Amino acid sequence: MPLALLALAIGAFGIGTTEFVIMGLLPEVAGDYGVSIPTAGYLVTGYALGVMFGAPLMTVLGTKISRKRMLMLLMGLFIVGNLLSALAPAFSVMLIGRIVASLAHGAFFGIGSVVAADLVAPDKKAGAIAMMFTGLTVANVVGVPLGTLVGQSVGWRVTFGIVAALGVVGLAGIARLVPDMPKAEGVHLRHELAAFKNVQVLLAMAMTVLGFGGVFAAITYIAPMMTHVAGFADGSVTWLLVLFGLGMVGGNLVGGRFADRALMPMLYVSLGALAVVLALFTLTAQDKLLSAITIALIGALGFATVPPLQKRVLDQAHGAPTLASAVNIGAFNLGNALSAWLGGLVIAAGLGYTAPNWVGAALAAGALVLAVVSAALERRTGEPGTVVAGGAPAEQRAAVHH
Repeated sequence: MPLALLALAIGAFGIGTTEFVIMGLLPEVAGDYGVSIPTAGYLVTGYALGVMFGAPLMTVLGTKISRKRMLMLLMGLFIVGNLLSALAPAFSVMLIGRIVASLAHGAFFGIGSVVAADLVAPDKKAGAIAMMFTGLTVANVVGVPLGTLVGQSVGWRVTFGIVAALGVVGLAGIARLVPDMPKAEGVHLRHELAAFKNVQVLLAMAMTVLGFGGVFAAITYIAPMMTHVAGFADGSVTWLLVLFGLGMVGGNLVGGRFADRALMPMLYVSLGALAVVLALFTLTAQDKLLSAITIALIGALGFATVPPLQKRVLDQAHGAPTLASAVNIGAFNLGNALSAWLGGLVIAAGLGYTAPNWVGAALAAGALVLAVVSAALERRTGEPGTVVAGGAPAEQRAAVHH
């Protein structure tokens, strides 16, 4: 794997840390600004919305420049947003900083996925994408717990300052290691938009929403589930989330390896197993050891779907994949928001803290159904039905260069 992937992984590590570390620092932030915890929660919601809307917006704005330069500009935006959060004199200013940082998130992973895939041989593309996403998964194992510890010990502003410094390292790495890869000749915004006419691209994105939504239906409510049902102490939740992160790291690497060999079978196995494990979580949540094992499995199976789904979008939008790739990152966040809302509904309905697991199982099962439908449609047409630059048919792929 080329060293350029390390630079992308460092950027992903910083982005993953800033996205999730705020969840452990909400009480400190709320106390400093004199706002309620639910109000401080807008820092999470605002970031998620910024990812969803920022992914296509920033990608469209970057269509006129090279991918390397756009990645550098996105890391610059990430640095500015986190510095603004660290120095914010008022809550509203910090919210703006969070939104500014979030605008870089979707486009960075979307464009980064295209760059990572172009850096390696065709049979290693999913593995390269997984290598970049390793930065995001490791952030949940190392960055988030350490960032939370630093924030609780010496102040949350220090945490965001450190994250901004990580962005500087990522920016320098991209400038030094990522080769200058100009956008494909003849590929314009209309070609990028044409990818969304392909039903296979839309099915892959729907699988992303439902599959990863299944994961976050359970994980969003992991704290009350583990403390009220499994009987863990409040302080144990951090280490349970580390287990979840370790599962993510392993699942991401395994998903990348096997997606290059058999992409659709990898999706069948991971989505099917995820649905089963989420359903069983309603039972294993009653036991400390079993619940800890289940949490790690959910992380592993959930993130095993990420490289194949991202590669699926790149394959189906071949020749003009940048916008579709970025929008698929927004689809992950849409799945997170949708599943968190549905999980809250079933808890509010009095079905208990384990009820979101059934929601997650249903969402993952829905993603599996879509995978089967997608493969059936592909067999019926006899070809992947990709969209290439200028709307050229699939057999003209060889004429298209990234």
